[in-house]
Amino acid sequence: MAVVKSTLPEEALGVTGTALQDTLVDLLGLSLVGKQAHWNIVGPRFRSIHLQLDEVVATARAHSDTVAERAAALGVSPDGRPETIAATFALPGTKDGWLRDTEVVELMVSSLEAAIGRLRERIEVTEKADPVTQDLLIGITADLEKQRWMFEAENHPRDTSAG
Repeated sequence: MAVVKSTLPEEALGVTGTALQDTLVDLLGLSLVGKQAHWNIVGPRFRSIHLQLDEVVATARAHSDTVAERAAALGVSPDGRPETIAATFALPGTKDGWLRDTEVVELMVSSLEAAIGRLRERIEVTEKADPVTQDLLIGITADLEKQRWMFEAENHPRDTSAG
């Protein structure tokens, strides 16, 4: 049963719907990874990274809502159920237990990097199918790249040669 009729042709809707659903899963999963790390981080940089993780979670959650609403507006029912996320999430996730601050930074860099790579593929496939969705995905990518940069800078080695 289609509640909302799409303005896109069927083929474009298929491509776009898949891109939006896959992005929704990545973003919801990324927010869970961020929260799990947020609750379990330990180490000398606990506070700053703890707060930075909340920024990633807020960004991922806000974008997931926008992505889900875009799908719904096109007549594609978004699926953010826990069992869907658990079955289809493909980004790096946390290990069980406490996480050193350096491990959290590495985890977030790799998770964000994977999400960005997947988004770039979706940007490419939605170019002709739906430029509006492509634009949305470009904005999400920019925000996640900013978060990745901030985490990557956290583990940059100190220059010990400077006096």
